[in-house]
Amino acid sequence: MGEVVYDERTVRRARYAVAAVFAVHGAVTGSFATRVPWIQDHTSVSAGQLGLALAFPAFGASVAMPLAGRISHRFGARNALRGLISLWTLALVLPSLAPNLWTLCLALFVYGATAGMADVAMNALGVDVENRLGKSIMSGLHGMWSVGALIGSAAGTLAAHLGSDARLHHALAAATLTVVALAACQWVLDLRPTEDEEPPPHFALPPRSALLIGAVGFCAVFAEGASIDWSAVYLRDQLGTSAGLAAACTTAFMLTMALARIAGDAVVNRFGAVRTVRAGGVMAALGGLLVVVAAQTSVAAAAGPAVAMAGFALMGLGIAVVVPLCFAAAGRSGPNASLAIAGVATITYTSGLIAPSAIGTLAQATSLTVSFGLVTFLACGLAVLAGVLRTGGSVRPKATAQGTDPAAQRARS
Repeated sequence: MGEVVYDERTVRRARYAVAAVFAVHGAVTGSFATRVPWIQDHTSVSAGQLGLALAFPAFGASVAMPLAGRISHRFGARNALRGLISLWTLALVLPSLAPNLWTLCLALFVYGATAGMADVAMNALGVDVENRLGKSIMSGLHGMWSVGALIGSAAGTLAAHLGSDARLHHALAAATLTVVALAACQWVLDLRPTEDEEPPPHFALPPRSALLIGAVGFCAVFAEGASIDWSAVYLRDQLGTSAGLAAACTTAFMLTMALARIAGDAVVNRFGAVRTVRAGGVMAALGGLLVVVAAQTSVAAAAGPAVAMAGFALMGLGIAVVVPLCFAAAGRSGPNASLAIAGVATITYTSGLIAPSAIGTLAQATSLTVSFGLVTFLACGLAVLAGVLRTGGSVRPKATAQGTDPAAQRARS
């Protein structure tokens, strides 16, 4: 993207604008997730067929994410984000309109494709703002995504409780979120390529640096997906808790991650990305160990549920900032930030796709306790692989073709 000098006020305003876009993106996800049971009933699909359909968002995202960089190059970062986030918010209505399995799969493919492209565009802009400010903000941006998801989930829960038609609910949500997103996009930085800058390819393999950074993200997202989808089942089946307490564990895990991401930038700015992820990996591994130990007979009989919930909380705290830091490192790992971010995003989306089924398959062959032993092993990988986040260097003010951004200059001093 073309290098332009922006004053401090403009960059800070852009930070809040991108944060609002992250929240909108999360709100779409939360709005959809709460109405999946309605969509299943409306399309008359079985649990197995629904599982097949729910894999299509990840497929769509993986195919489309590499296109985001070319779209940004063609139209500029602001216009690209404006168009892509609008496509994503409007795509919310598609799944509830599907009458059968095949149209649902197609709708979810489009839903995932638009989600992935908007994801890459907003993360690329977030990395740019972070570099101009000269301090970590990516964790907080992803925290805003979690806040948006919680708001969308709360609204969707209320709509489901009132028995509203998901088609009406999603139409109203899509319209509202589109307006909010377009308003926020007015204040993001209008980055454009220089005249001699080559457009990125339509499709390309991610650079090697993105693969290594993506491996870190893979470990974190695997633990996240396993915890979100299986924590309630673990407490109910392995520890014999009530359905209410089991569900509360999942909600608490998501809330813990949201709060940790919002507060995470202060930790990253103090200790750096590598040390933060390394410590987070140790914390997540300890949490996984507590989850595994909680199912042991002597522990489960007394304090098993409390130990397991403490373990899931530690995992949430440990992995919360990892994915934001992976995107930030990818954006600084080479000349084409969008391509590197798309590569990392593809790996993390893949991890989120396979984690729930991998945990279930291993649990069926052995036990759910053994499955979370695998999660604990991958959490250890965070501590081992944290050093690759140095690939992108530390957060630093961005020099421009016309001089150094004054805001960045102050941040450095």
